[in-house]
Amino acid sequence: MQRLHASLGRTPFPPAGPPARRAPVRGRSLRGIAIAGSLALTAVVTPASLAAASTPHVPGHVVDAQDAALAFDPASYTPITVTIDGQPVNLRYYKEICYVADPVAAAPQQPGLGGTTTIQNTRCGYESMNVFVPESAFGDQRAPIYFAVNNGGWMASYIRPSITEGASYSSATSNVGAALKAGYVLVDVANRSRGLVGADGSSPGKAPAAAVDAKAAVRYLRLNDAAMPGSAERIVVNGTSGGGALASILGASGNDREYDPYLAAIGAAGIDAAGRSTLRDDVFAVDAYCPITDLGNADTAYEWLYTVLGTRDATGQNPQPADAATIAAKFAAYENGLGLRNPDGSPLTAATMLDTIKKEVVRSAETYLRADPARTIPALGEDFVITSPGPGGGTTTSYVNDWLDVDNAADTVRAVDMTNYLKFVATQQALKTTPAFDAVGVHGNTTSGTETNLFGPSTRTYMNYTEFGWDHNDVAGDGSGLDDTGLTWKQYTARKSTTVDDQVHLIDPMDFIGSTAADTAPNWYVRAGTRDRDTSFTVSINLDRALAADPQVRDVNYQLAWNQPHAGNYDVPEAMAWIAKVVGKAGNPPAAGNLP
Repeated sequence: MQRLHASLGRTPFPPAGPPARRAPVRGRSLRGIAIAGSLALTAVVTPASLAAASTPHVPGHVVDAQDAALAFDPASYTPITVTIDGQPVNLRYYKEICYVADPVAAAPQQPGLGGTTTIQNTRCGYESMNVFVPESAFGDQRAPIYFAVNNGGWMASYIRPSITEGASYSSATSNVGAALKAGYVLVDVANRSRGLVGADGSSPGKAPAAAVDAKAAVRYLRLNDAAMPGSAERIVVNGTSGGGALASILGASGNDREYDPYLAAIGAAGIDAAGRSTLRDDVFAVDAYCPITDLGNADTAYEWLYTVLGTRDATGQNPQPADAATIAAKFAAYENGLGLRNPDGSPLTAATMLDTIKKEVVRSAETYLRADPARTIPALGEDFVITSPGPGGGTTTSYVNDWLDVDNAADTVRAVDMTNYLKFVATQQALKTTPAFDAVGVHGNTTSGTETNLFGPSTRTYMNYTEFGWDHNDVAGDGSGLDDTGLTWKQYTARKSTTVDDQVHLIDPMDFIGSTAADTAPNWYVRAGTRDRDTSFTVSINLDRALAADPQVRDVNYQLAWNQPHAGNYDVPEAMAWIAKVVGKAGNPPAAGNLP
């Protein structure tokens, strides 16, 4: 996949000379072996003697002080019991493990919905993980690790209680319950990202912080693989929305050297004194829902989708028609330049995209019908009855089906009216603004909640990261845009000192899939709902087609999920069955600490 955003020679954020890119040596296993060591944790220590402190050892490199400080203590856990499908399950709870040696301190007061939130762990609350080991995995170093990220909307994710004593789960509806019942080690990961306020008042969650932290957490697991239950060679990353995007970039960019300076800055495991990587951060599988990704092109894809058939106009949601048209006009060149193909071998271009979406909708509906003989879909003229979650049980609304002609008896779709389908999507949930993802600073807008504040230096609240957003910023003094710099987007990004385009690149999986410099995860399960208006359908379709073309990828299970909105983990039995399948097909991983 051609890199679309930034030249490889640019200096990454923060200032540090990037290492030369190289293709990693495939098949080598630089796995961390950590003999039981002590680590200061906030968890309650069990009434047993702690294992003697020792230094983690990684074959083939000299252990440094930072790696030694990241030793896992297998005795420092709290025993808790939960109920899964009516049966008690004992867990070992390793609480708030700081996975980096030099965490970025956070302010005690953090922004939140409806006001500020006070956090307790200011030292490492955004770079910690909670680890839950079910009794079936006690002493099992080959069990898969279910690695959950939680940064919806690309927002920073503070460490959370995750699982509490006495909690009850159904393995049919809860991915947490299903993972624990299957005997997987559950790792719940916090990470820096947008909205985070540092102890010094800065914004230390700017891209690529979220991806860097996720990589650091993977490296911690590899460093301590021999001491921890579960196998770091069987990490399955789960996330939804911004978390789905984070799971995707983590899965796409394994071991890419561009991240090394960022990892070194936070004291991640496996970065030596010279800044070279001595551990791997690739993962086994990705389980991503509605990923909000490809942000550098997301505005273009969104406006194209909802203007190409007049959807914004038809639904009365086109307050800036000239802007929408200008942004959408860039889509054809972008899409055609990807060089992707559909499963039948036909080119995936702007000219074929609507038909491709239509075929995915048909496949989604027919898959839904054929999965259960009792299922039906409203006939033409009948109503879709949709309940949206909310207080008091949510809101139920009916929408006339004027777009899908289905034969329920034959479990087939006769026709899809794409114009009416997109109107339905835009009616059951209002469309985003124009621009949809980079609106702050555009035409005086300073209150938008779009992803603009994910980018720029930590000393600034936000920076526009797309050509349209940059060239149409007119907020004086924000340091972003033509008005403050005197440079157009093309002129600004042509400078070697520019870093915002590198930030966009380092969180975009499309820039790493197919790259010889990255070890992309071999297994992918990707879902986006047929009612999801939070990003363009083209984003997940492009992700699927790019993965299918990558020779490193063995299994891609992609689908538009029937009648689902912007949500995740709604198909727990299906997703967990897929995980079990790819794990089983891969066979047992190497024993911790042994080279394959």
